[in-house]
Amino acid sequence: MTRDSSFMKSLFHGVIADDLIFPYPSIPPEERENLTLMIDSVRKFMDTVDSKKIDREHRISDEVMSGARDLGLFGLNIPTEYGGLGLSQTSYARVMQEVAAKDNSLAVTLGAHQSIGLKGILMFGTEAQKKKYLPRLAAGEQLAAFALTEPGAGSDAAGITTRAELSADGEGYVLNGSKIWITNGGIADVFTVFARTSPQEEGSKPRITAFIVERGHGLKHGPNEEKLGIRGSSTTEIFFEDVKVPAGNVLGEVGRGFRVAMEVLNNGRLGIAAGATGACKSLLRMAVERCLERKAFGRNIADFGMIKDKIARMTIETYALESMTYLTTGLMDAGVTDYSLESAICKIFGSETLWRVVNETLQIAAGIGYMTEYPYERLLRDSRINLIFEGTNEILRAFVALSGMQGPGKNLTEIARAMREPIKGFGVLSDYTIQRVRTALGRERMTRMHPVLMKEAVAFSDFAGELGKASDKILRRHGKDVAEMQLAQKRLAELAIELYATAATISRTSAAIEQHGEVGAARQVDLCTAFVAQSASRMNRLVRQMDDNDDDLRKRIAGKTYEDLGYPFDVL
Repeated sequence: MTRDSSFMKSLFHGVIADDLIFPYPSIPPEERENLTLMIDSVRKFMDTVDSKKIDREHRISDEVMSGARDLGLFGLNIPTEYGGLGLSQTSYARVMQEVAAKDNSLAVTLGAHQSIGLKGILMFGTEAQKKKYLPRLAAGEQLAAFALTEPGAGSDAAGITTRAELSADGEGYVLNGSKIWITNGGIADVFTVFARTSPQEEGSKPRITAFIVERGHGLKHGPNEEKLGIRGSSTTEIFFEDVKVPAGNVLGEVGRGFRVAMEVLNNGRLGIAAGATGACKSLLRMAVERCLERKAFGRNIADFGMIKDKIARMTIETYALESMTYLTTGLMDAGVTDYSLESAICKIFGSETLWRVVNETLQIAAGIGYMTEYPYERLLRDSRINLIFEGTNEILRAFVALSGMQGPGKNLTEIARAMREPIKGFGVLSDYTIQRVRTALGRERMTRMHPVLMKEAVAFSDFAGELGKASDKILRRHGKDVAEMQLAQKRLAELAIELYATAATISRTSAAIEQHGEVGAARQVDLCTAFVAQSASRMNRLVRQMDDNDDDLRKRIAGKTYEDLGYPFDVL
């Protein structure tokens, strides 16, 4: 496979691209040594951060922000020639994992700054733009923000109404409109802003352009939003009233801002997965400590089977999450350019794994978990946003399914030629027509795993074949209406998510066996075996439900509930 190949897109084609995921990525020795030193420094710094105070005061103190600047945390992934640390994607994710393990408000602030806020400048900026903005952003002297969402344009970026028109003197653009829920909105100095540069006409596809907008250009912000969690981060509305932006601040090409937004968000979603990994590990330690200290019926609750089951599931799923997150960062560091499906999958799996882990940790804590004196409820509140950030998980499931099917749809011989881009925004399919599809996908096998994991590899290969068959079947069955078949999309996406998690876990465990031997890697083998068994059970159900489901019944029930404006069957 080439470096522009995607493991998951290949899988939808019926191809198991072993060479992309084996061997499992490793960090070069020199980078590993430097990263270890940095993690130690970050860990010591984070131990001084009072997360309870941040949550209570709804702000991150100047002292904490100064400490983050001193460590270089605002320029982790900015190249050294622009004043940053120049970390690889893997090292960046590992540092962000450590920050999120202690405080999600700070992690969100840092992530919004560099995972998405300034990322467009790194990826699409001219040399002049990079030299102008990156050094101060790397030093933390200025902060960045990403401004896409509007009251009527969240997941559907085509609904953007903020407009940019050429100024009368022709030397720039004049922006008018507003954005909502902008992380770092009240503290950022540099904004990546997306605006229409074409007339707003019903039914027409908008031309969206990305701009670098400075606060000094006249941008204004509203008050900080009162939020359920991540209360220390700044989240505001921002306003543009005849804000003049120089022509030299267009980011990328005029009319190609949609591409800028999508590629930035593809990158940013991995930051969420890394943060979720750190939070899961921290919560797991908290859960174990509580198990060992809490007693019931004269025994530690750690002895009870139901508690052991919770701890085991949390450990297994965190191992899978970590495996897929760092497989993906490793692919990026190796030069793979198409990782859109993998990053979306990591974000979905990571945010939902964290939500289960934090919920179970609070359950294990029992009564104290519900009290504000203890950190459990804050961690639960902080974790909820991840299912919404950077594309809701529902939209991303549609994106995974429709983007994945786009390839088979194009390559099977009797597909209509009209299949173009699979999404508007984060997953709304553009109109296309499918005449007829014939099954043309062969069965492949995973072959590069360690022989100890043969059973797990066979399970993966079998269900990988089912993914291809399911894609084919959905395309044939629904034709041009496939864009509306969201329950079918959901099952297909969940099958793809399980397959990527399984592949990553097998790859990582194979590397552990190669490095440490079967005895040395015994615990990881157990985790891999358990995860694949659980995943196979879920995949088997998903495959069965492709044909045998109650979708129409549930849609009918929902429709009636809409009509009644809620639950219609009160007892009295």
